[in-house]
This record gives sequence, structure tokens and C-alpha cells, in this order.
Amino acid sequence: MRAALAAAPIAAVLTLMVGLRWSAVRAGLLAAVGTLALALLAFGFGGPDASYTPLLGTLGLLAEAGFLTLTVVAIIGPALAIHHLQQRTGATDALRAGLTRLTPDPRVAALLLAWFFSLFLEGAAGFGTPVALAAPFLVAAGFRPLSAVTAALIGHASGVSFGALGTPVVAQVAATGFTGGEIARATVPYHALLGWVLAAAVVLVIGRAVPGRPAPWAWGALAAAAFFAPYWLLGRFVGPELPTIGAALLGGLVFLAVVRLARSDRDGYEQGGQSVPSAPAMGLPRAAAPYLALISVVLVTRLVPPVRDALFEIVADWELFGAFTGSVRPLYHPGLLLPLAFAAGALAQRASGADIRRAVGDTNRMLLPVVVALIAMVTIARTMSQSGMTDELASAAAGVGVGWPLLAPAVGALGTFVTGSATASNILFTDFQEATAEEQGRPVLPLLGAQGFGAAVGNIICPHNVVAAAATVGLSRQEGDVLRRTLPLTVGYVALGGVLAWWFTR
Repeated sequence: MRAALAAAPIAAVLTLMVGLRWSAVRAGLLAAVGTLALALLAFGFGGPDASYTPLLGTLGLLAEAGFLTLTVVAIIGPALAIHHLQQRTGATDALRAGLTRLTPDPRVAALLLAWFFSLFLEGAAGFGTPVALAAPFLVAAGFRPLSAVTAALIGHASGVSFGALGTPVVAQVAATGFTGGEIARATVPYHALLGWVLAAAVVLVIGRAVPGRPAPWAWGALAAAAFFAPYWLLGRFVGPELPTIGAALLGGLVFLAVVRLARSDRDGYEQGGQSVPSAPAMGLPRAAAPYLALISVVLVTRLVPPVRDALFEIVADWELFGAFTGSVRPLYHPGLLLPLAFAAGALAQRASGADIRRAVGDTNRMLLPVVVALIAMVTIARTMSQSGMTDELASAAAGVGVGWPLLAPAVGALGTFVTGSATASNILFTDFQEATAEEQGRPVLPLLGAQGFGAAVGNIICPHNVVAAAATVGLSRQEGDVLRRTLPLTVGYVALGGVLAWWFTR
């Protein structure tokens, strides 16, 4: 009974957003109030055993929700501003023309963006950066916003287990006696064996978004092979820091080389009876300046140890009522890097003061409903975690006994669904996965790999990730449409991960 009650907030969000097509604001506010009432009435939140009263507990939850929302908005805001500035300076048209000159096939250009570009950003920065930048870039390339968000959400997921230079694995290392290399070797087979499903899903989304053209299966197979081959090798023999960023770079270069080779063999190609457009007034490097600047800053701040360590050691944290906390590394957070990218774009493109003010103004007007939706969704997540609902769901799942490995990835996905972070999911459930494995006499590492795999996949459907992604391309109030596209894939993909977990733990 308690497990059913604990599942009620998740069921409510999915029913309202997917079934009834409510906006994230309406669904989130109603579900947040209901979740808080459930926590107070059925789960003893703020009761005699707590260090806070129900009123103080509610204030603590709102403080956590507000803080986490600000850390997400710090990414969404600058990403939106870059998108609006690109449109105002003409860089969007220049990028579209540049991609057409690279390959006149928009499906191939979309694979570069939805797959390699988003995976690179995930490996380097994480924390919502990939979708916040890849989705607007896809829109700039001519794709509809809904297709762009869907492709970016799916495209970056394989890299999340080793995102931000392996940050999710760091949480598992801290909770267990295993090394990062051991956990990486346990996690990478899940993605290497099953990630092809996500690549196929991206190909389908791209194919449906380009009328009159078949899905680019051959190019999709090349993109998957170019990424997953080095991904598996790096995860198997190097460690958790490089599989995503390294495979995205190496695979992207291989993919680009093949594209260029195919392009050179087809000079004079015409699409729809029209020649490939000539170069616009703004060159491609200037048009891509914000993205090039971001990649440069990310590489320096993530891969140069003295710089990385100096930025990483500065932490801003707080605690309230002995139970509610928050922390951020302000100099390491992508929220600092993106404004630098915006400034670089403005300088390189010689944007006028009026263009900059209008881009920022357009961004601010779009952010209000996003902030409300994010606060509501994060309030649901923090209420579930603080009141014990999330633990109740995980314990109920473990009660299946010998079939537990089939559900182990689902627990990882659940953690990300309610927290919005694969790292947070690993913090929540790594100990739980280890204890369950030991109690059942199963090998621990395959279940830790299943946890990391599931936590990565949960990013595709996490409500506040969907809200943030939709906001970057002007899809606020249509988040349910995004979930409707990604939820079936996520459920099926997690189930396949469960089958692998069962096989690895026999």
C-alpha cells in the first residue's frame, strides 16, 4: 500500500502531462501540492522523529527546490540567449548554409548535431548543457522544435554514465570499495551492447522530420559504430573520465571524414533541383563562435589539471534545519561557461547593443513559466526523497527476489526521474544496489553497472530535463508531447538493460 502511495506523484505527473496533455506548469503545481500533502499525511514528513516541524520542512523543501532551479536556469538562460542572438545576427542562417555545404543531406547534418555534438557536450560538461545547446542548434539547422528536442534528449543519453568527465561514477566510487576503473568496466557493456537502440531511435526521429526522405540508416550505423567502438575501449581499458568525451571526439572526426569523402565524390549535387547555396555574408567560424568558444573553454577547464582543480575546489553550500542542503561549484558549473560563450559570439559576430538587449529580453520573457515549472517539478522530487517515498519504491522493487536484476536499471532510472541527475541517482541508490546484491548472493559490479546505466537513461524522461529542453526552443506548455515521444522508448530500453543485468548476474 505504501509503495502504491509513493508511486502516486510519478503517476500523476505522467497522467497529467502525457495523458491529459497538461503543461508542465499546471501538472507540476498540482502534483507538487499533492505530493507534499501525501508526505505530510502518509509518510510522517515533519513528524515527531524529524528535526523540523511540517512548516519548517516545507520551507526547507522550497529552499532546496529554489536552489536547484537556479542551478538549472543558470544553464537554460545563457543557452536561450545564445539562440536568440544567433537568430538576430544572422548566424542561424549562416550555420544552416554551412551545414548544407558540408553535406547537402539535412539528415546527416542532424546526426552530427544530435549525436556527436550532444555526446561531446555531455562528456565535457553535463548538467543539462547538451540538450540546452544541441536542440537550438538543430532548430537552426531547419528542424522542427519538437523533433529537435526529442533527438537531443535521446542522442545524449548513452554518454550520461560517464558525463562531465565521469562525475556519476565518482559518486559510486565514494559509496563503495570499488575503483572507478572497475565500475567503468561494469557499466560500459550495457551502453556498448544496447546503445545502438538509441542511435536507431535518433535515426527514426531524423527520418520523420525530413519529409520525402528515408531514415538515414547507413549513416546512423556509421555514427553508432564510430562512437561505441572507442567508447567501449576507453571504458574497458582507461577509466570513467574519457569514454564519452573521447568517443565523441574520435567518432565525430571519423564520421566527418567519411562525410567529407562522400561529399567530394558528389560535387555538383543538387537537392530538389536547386544548387547548394553559396556562402552567406557571415563565415561559418563567426557564425559558430559561441559553440567554438564553449568547446574551447570546456576543454581547458576540464582537461587541464591545474585549471580544473583550482575551479573545482571552490564550493558554495548551505544547510537548513539540519536536513536540507544545497551545494554548487560556481566556477566549474556550466552556468559560468555559457555566458562566456555568449560574449564570444557577440564579439565575433559584431552584434549591436540593440541585438544583445533584445536577445536578453526575449530570453527573460521566456524564462518565467520555465522557472515556475522547474520549481514545481523539483519540489516533487525533493519531497519524494526527503519523505522516504523514493526509498519505499526502491525497497518494493527489491522485494521481487530472484528477479531483482531485471528491475535494477529501473531503480537507477527512477532516481534520475525524481532528481534530474544521474549523479544524484547514484548517490541515492548505489548503496542500495550493493546491499541487495550481497543479500541475494549476486555479483555486485554488474548491478552497479545496471544502476549507472539506468541512471543515464532516466535523463531522457526526467520532467525538469524535459522542461529545460523544451524551453530552449520555445516549446513551453508542450512538454507532454515530448514525454509522449520519449517515454515508450525509455521504458523499453530500461527493460533491455534489465535483461542484460539478469544475464550478467546469473
